[in-house]
Amino acid sequence: MTKIADLRSQTTDQLGDQLLSLKKEQFNLRFQAATGQMEKTHRVGEVRKDIARISTLLREKRAAS
Repeated sequence: MTKIADLRSQTTDQLGDQLLSLKKEQFNLRFQAATGQMEKTHRVGEVRKDIARISTLLREKRAAS
């Protein structure tokens, strides 16, 4: 789980890279769930919330510029 204060200190490029990696992880988790190989089921919700946090921050930074 990512802290919002840590995310605010990052640049938009860093946030974009982190968002991309989280979306890849989300895809992999969905694939694991579909094939019945998922071990950490709680991670799905954490990734979803982290994606939302980063998307919100990116939107805020773009509106401020």
